Amino acid sequence: MSQNLISVSLTDADYAEIDGALTVLEFQFDKLINLSVNERRGLSKMGDKSEAFCRQALRVLDQNRHVLPPTLDLAEAQRDLSHFDQLRDRAVRLQGLQGKMDDTLTALGSDVMSASLEGYALLRVVGEGSGLESLRQGMSARFSRRPAGAREGAANTAGTTATPAGTVKTVQ
Repeated sequence: MSQNLISVSLTDADYAEIDGALTVLEFQFDKLINLSVNERRGLSKMGDKSEAFCRQALRVLDQNRHVLPPTLDLAEAQRDLSHFDQLRDRAVRLQGLQGKMDDTLTALGSDVMSASLEGYALLRVVGEGSGLESLRQGMSARFSRRPAGAREGAANTAGTTATPAGTVKTVQ
C-alpha cells in the first residue's frame, strides 16, 4: 500500500484566493528592498543581543536631545525601529506559512515518489511479455548510477588512475 501523508483539499477557488493574497503581498512588498550579498555582508546588524542596546540607546538619546549632532536623525531611527517591530511580527507569520508550505510540498512529493516507486516495481514484475518493458526501461534512467556522458568517458579512461596531485597516470 502506498503511503499517503497528505491529501490536499484546496479548490480552484482557494488557489485563486491564495494568488490574490500573494498579489497584494507582492504589491506591498515592492516598498521593501533587496540587498546584494556584498551589501548585506557590509552592514552593521542588530541581532538579538544588540537589540536591547539599540532600544536603550534610542531612549537615552530621545531624553537627551541636546547632545545630538544635526547629522544624527533620531526621528528616522525611531521610525526604523517601529517599522522593524511591525515587519518582524509579519515575518514570523510568513515564516510559519512558508514552513507549512515547505512541509506540504515535501509530503506531496514523497507521496508521489512512493506511488511511483511502487508502480515501477510492479512494472518490473509484470512488464516482461506484456509490452511494458520498453516503457519501464525508459523510466529506469532515474536509477542510473552514472550520467550518460560519464559512461562514455569511462571507456576512454580505462587503464588510467588519478593521482592525489590531480594528474592522470596510466596503469598497466
